[in-house]
Amino acid sequence: MAFAGRFIGVDLGTTKISAIIAELDENGEIQVVGVGNTISRGLRRGVVVNIDKTTDAIRTAVEKAEQQAGIKVRDVYVGIAGDHIRSINSRGVIAVSRGPGMGRSNEITQNDVDRVIEAARAVALPMDREVLHVLPQNFTVDDESKIPEPIGMSGLRLEADVHIITGAIASAQNIYRCVRNAGLGLRGLVLEPLASSLAVLTDDEKELGVALLDLGGGTTDIAVFYEGSIRHSSVIGWGGMSVTRDIAAVLGIPVEKSELLKLERGDIFPPVSDKEPFEVQGTTDDRGHTVDPVILSEIIRARMEEIFGMVLRELKRVDCMDSLSAGIVVTGGGSQLKGTAELARLIFGKTVRIGVPRGLQGLVDTVHNPAFATGVGLILYGMGDTDETGFIGDDTVVFKKIFKLFKGWFDGLVN
Repeated sequence: MAFAGRFIGVDLGTTKISAIIAELDENGEIQVVGVGNTISRGLRRGVVVNIDKTTDAIRTAVEKAEQQAGIKVRDVYVGIAGDHIRSINSRGVIAVSRGPGMGRSNEITQNDVDRVIEAARAVALPMDREVLHVLPQNFTVDDESKIPEPIGMSGLRLEADVHIITGAIASAQNIYRCVRNAGLGLRGLVLEPLASSLAVLTDDEKELGVALLDLGGGTTDIAVFYEGSIRHSSVIGWGGMSVTRDIAAVLGIPVEKSELLKLERGDIFPPVSDKEPFEVQGTTDDRGHTVDPVILSEIIRARMEEIFGMVLRELKRVDCMDSLSAGIVVTGGGSQLKGTAELARLIFGKTVRIGVPRGLQGLVDTVHNPAFATGVGLILYGMGDTDETGFIGDDTVVFKKIFKLFKGWFDGLVN
């Protein structure tokens, strides 16, 4: 079978690092051909804190995916998260360039769109921050607003509303260095909730208004869409690992066993019949440790209520709750905890569904899981980024400037 392209996404999670290799066949179907996972020990709350451990984990995950796919890879798309992520909405205004010829009207061209987006992205930033994405929301031509595609229209004034996402330069530099140390090239650095949105959200949801919550191990990523465009994005520095540590601290059992206990027996709303205590191995001996399922549920629920409460405050802060006609979509590894959707419905007062990656072929059983939403989204990002102009045709600045900065920084470090 002939393939039109090969794409590799690496999800740098706080608890696991996963690599997914996919190929686009001649029929336009996405064939997942390799998946590799390994424990992540070099990140904390989405930020690299140990270069060597993160490098080793990236190399291991990619090698596992390569072995399964039977191919070698060179360049990868990598997700970035962490509570250093910030976003703002901005507006740019320009005068439309006048075309040649006496009778020609002021027709808007791609050059005009590029200029107005550049004007919108000209915001003052601290020295330690850089723009990661500039995502157009809509355009205004003279007095006609909410135009999704202005090219070809005539007008004198062009305005653009854009969503600007920024991150700490040092955090992005550390990711770049880890990828390079692992023997790979960095094809694209993508905000994780944006990647996840490609894998789990529908166009209708984005049009009606939806909030995506990506519950990872160390962070909870938020992306809000309305009228087909992103309106807000942010990252909260708490995730599923916070629940695990609470269980370990209260019950006095190792973190590793607390994670297994959370996944196997954790339930925010346990059934009435499930109230019999059970035993797990303790920390100091092999006699076992008795666990009350009701207490376990209370520990989990308390932390999940706190996380969802922080998300709710963030959504209210940016005044978007009334715009979420399609409700809430929860994805990421943390969404697999039993009772997550039910608790979210109570907290947000909206319809809630668990988002899983869709539209895939090949190793579907492996990646048809909320934990792989970001990895699959990175693949989809890559497939729309073939001309290196941006986020599926929207992010017209991409990372050319930041890549040059990182490359110069890294080359100066190693030479």
